[in-house]
Amino acid sequence: MAGHEQTREHVRVAVIGSGFGGLGAAVRLRREGITDFVVLERADSVGGTWRDNSYPGCACDVPSHLYSFSFAPHPDWPRTFSGQPHIRAYLEHVADTFGLRPHLRFGAEVRRMAWDPGRLRWELTTAGGDLTADVVVSATGPLSDPRTPDVPGLDTFPGKVFHSARWDHDHDLTGERVAVIGTGASAIQIVPAIQPRVSRLTLFQRTPAWVMPRMDRAIGGAERALHRALPVTARLRRGLLWGIRELQVQAFTKHPGQLGFVERIARRNMASAIKDPALRAKLTPGYRIGCKRILLSSDYYPALARPNVDVVASGLAEVRGSTLVAADGTEAEADAIVFGTGFHVTDMPIADRVVGADGRTLAETWKGGMRALRGAAAAGFPNWMTIIGPNTGLGNSSMILMIESQLNYLADYLRQLDVLGGRVALDARPAAVRAWNDRVQKRMERTVWNTGGCTSWYLDPSGRNTTIWPGTTAEFRRETRRVDLAEYAVLRPAVAPASAADSVAPGADEGVEVGA
Repeated sequence: MAGHEQTREHVRVAVIGSGFGGLGAAVRLRREGITDFVVLERADSVGGTWRDNSYPGCACDVPSHLYSFSFAPHPDWPRTFSGQPHIRAYLEHVADTFGLRPHLRFGAEVRRMAWDPGRLRWELTTAGGDLTADVVVSATGPLSDPRTPDVPGLDTFPGKVFHSARWDHDHDLTGERVAVIGTGASAIQIVPAIQPRVSRLTLFQRTPAWVMPRMDRAIGGAERALHRALPVTARLRRGLLWGIRELQVQAFTKHPGQLGFVERIARRNMASAIKDPALRAKLTPGYRIGCKRILLSSDYYPALARPNVDVVASGLAEVRGSTLVAADGTEAEADAIVFGTGFHVTDMPIADRVVGADGRTLAETWKGGMRALRGAAAAGFPNWMTIIGPNTGLGNSSMILMIESQLNYLADYLRQLDVLGGRVALDARPAAVRAWNDRVQKRMERTVWNTGGCTSWYLDPSGRNTTIWPGTTAEFRRETRRVDLAEYAVLRPAVAPASAADSVAPGADEGVEVGA
């Protein structure tokens, strides 16, 4: 065991994941003068969800100039709403520009990480080898592990089956009968992209979505040249996009009734393409717009109106060979099934692999719902922070804004450890976590996500909204600007009594709280 400890690599910070959150953390560490860190990535390249989601039509529903780091502006976005290849290329560019390549460890999926209370450090077991770290930054993201429903008889289906986030590019759907399961953000992009080349497309819709027009266009060479020559113009553009979305927040969080105007625009968007009253009735939601994620598309409804498309207004309930049966009994034949059924958001699989100070996993601690201090720190998990943690999601703006706020918090967290000096750890106090969570949930009561009359992936199994931030991005940035040490227990290794200076007393190497 001693030999194993001697050969195990130790780093100050281990970052898990190389999407926006992980790369952003790596850049921030370098800007803080910290170079003793690694970025552990399970795949063979950076990109996170923008690497994994490569389905036809995949694109972002946040404007390009807002969906990028403030410290890494990109004047050459080709469209106002960027497609997946351009976003992935941007992340590769960030990795190169900020010298992150030496820190990246590919094929290093984290299988287990456990807090050692004696040595005040994390022990990580990965597919690429074991290591230890003083601090762990979990940036796996909520949209990283696909959720596929357990449909009875699915194993009897003779055709091809895959999830939108694991698209099989070797399989040609041309001329096939294809069933798309789900009507979320991925499905509304997939349907118009594949509809022209399949023989028949059947969309199984459990709940219709509100769909707004997608005001997308190519960004001309003159615009891009202007942004390159005068970077302030790109900053102004970003600021305008941000400001508009900040002004919208009150409608989502305090006055959902104000969203009626937006709802009318969505209804007109549908009516302009869907002339069949029966189909329009199937596609009209029965809940307040904004309760579920508002989707953007200008080609989804036109695709559904095509003669080779059927909309089944009921979820998939059973598979009998090549026959798919909906909950209302409707049957459809298919040669391929594409699941656009989302991700494990409120039950992130990484939580099963994180073992805290008391020997319980994060999943066990969060059994009654995810909770983290300022969306970052969980009680009982010292020196562990998550990026895009509980209640940091957004319903109308760019997650990059929230990520950068959390990076500010991370930077100050590390500074506080330096100021405290020596072997030290910070553990979020349960009372602080509870107070923060109670405050967030109280604010959530008036929001459209809780009052809009829908069931969404924002809610956990108990009906609590543990996903969305009920305020503006500016508010969140203020709340995460500094670490308040009063919200944390300061842990240090126990010191053996002077009378036993030449020996190790039982339990003397266990971490103890200072200044409780």
